[in-house]
Amino acid sequence: MKPRSSNAKSTAELVIKDIRRKTRRHFSVEDKIRIVLDGLRGDDSIAELCRREEIAQSLY
Repeated sequence: MKPRSSNAKSTAELVIKDIRRKTRRHFSVEDKIRIVLDGLRGDDSIAELCRREEIAQSLY
């Protein structure tokens, strides 16, 4: 049985990185400003805002 080459592994890693890159959400500048202003307004908690916008609190 032949050992797998490292080239096959690097190809698989590239495919995975490509998939992650294409499925990542991109927020417009207007969306970013709106989210930050909603957080500064203080009507809802940051946790609730992040849940509503489907973002991680660490991203806020």
